[in-house]
Amino acid sequence: MNHLALVEAMKDPGFYPHPVAELEFIQTHISCVFLTGKVVYKLKKPADFGFLDFSTVELRRENCHRELELNRRLAPDVYLRVEPVIMSGGRPRLGGRGSALDWVVVMRQLDQELLGLKVLDRGELTSDKIAAVVDRLVPFYRAARTGPGVDEQGSLDTVKFNTDENFEQTAGFVGTALAHERYEAIKSYTNGFFRERADLFRQRVDDGWVRESHGDLHLGNIFFEDPPVIFDCIEFNPRLGCGDVAVDLAFLVMDLDFRGRGDLAGLVVARYVDQSGDTGFLELVDFYSCYRAYVRGKIACLTSGDPAIGAQGQREQVKLAARYFELSHHYATEGGHGRRTQ
Repeated sequence: MNHLALVEAMKDPGFYPHPVAELEFIQTHISCVFLTGKVVYKLKKPADFGFLDFSTVELRRENCHRELELNRRLAPDVYLRVEPVIMSGGRPRLGGRGSALDWVVVMRQLDQELLGLKVLDRGELTSDKIAAVVDRLVPFYRAARTGPGVDEQGSLDTVKFNTDENFEQTAGFVGTALAHERYEAIKSYTNGFFRERADLFRQRVDDGWVRESHGDLHLGNIFFEDPPVIFDCIEFNPRLGCGDVAVDLAFLVMDLDFRGRGDLAGLVVARYVDQSGDTGFLELVDFYSCYRAYVRGKIACLTSGDPAIGAQGQREQVKLAARYFELSHHYATEGGHGRRTQ
């Protein structure tokens, strides 16, 4: 059974071993997610983007288990287990013995009205809520794994590899989602920062600020329970899941800027520095925010090539990419001072 056929089977409420009154289907560029009321099932797409490889059943199995392990750090009661999908009686079903068609991560379903983006849209994203996220993250970073196998991911060479990869993978979109002059300006700023601040990258490693972090820290991955639940970290590539804590937190800063809440982005910066004592973060936040905005633009570009989202969806992704690239250019040329507000 191929991936698309399995997705169609999982869209049927009768597929699941428990009653499903209403099923919601969500897909990203790398996953298909099925919300069944009390339980969520996450199926990885058989994709290979270079920085991510889910192309075989075995790779998807390994990454499901890795996802479970890493996400239990910040959401221990949400990530429940990993289950195989097997063929039984000529039909796919969850669990049991037999050769696995694929694998899914099983999670407790949270109240979707508490998702960060919905809270923001209702005008309920307060400074207290954002402060609670930062207060959750500071001890998480302090306890996160560091040292050999992690420190390398914060080195100048690795960070430059990541940015070079971004520029290479988006070159085909220059002239559509990204104007040539902006592309060159962002590249120039990025590579100039490497030349001028090579000492800063070395110092951050030496001072222990490179950690096995979250890697995908934005409002779409935060539920504002009490305390907030931060989920869906990066499991598929250590050079993207590990790094300077600044590149992790800059994602949330950028996301708030992107959504017109520069006031809350500034609060993230100020509260993190106050709670952690990490004043070096201030020297890196604009650089890594530029990087994060560019990555989101790249992901939208890659998603625009997915036939499953349809022609209209593909056009919308190109427009979304253009907005992220505009923000990346803003950081590169103006920095984060005077953050955008609604």
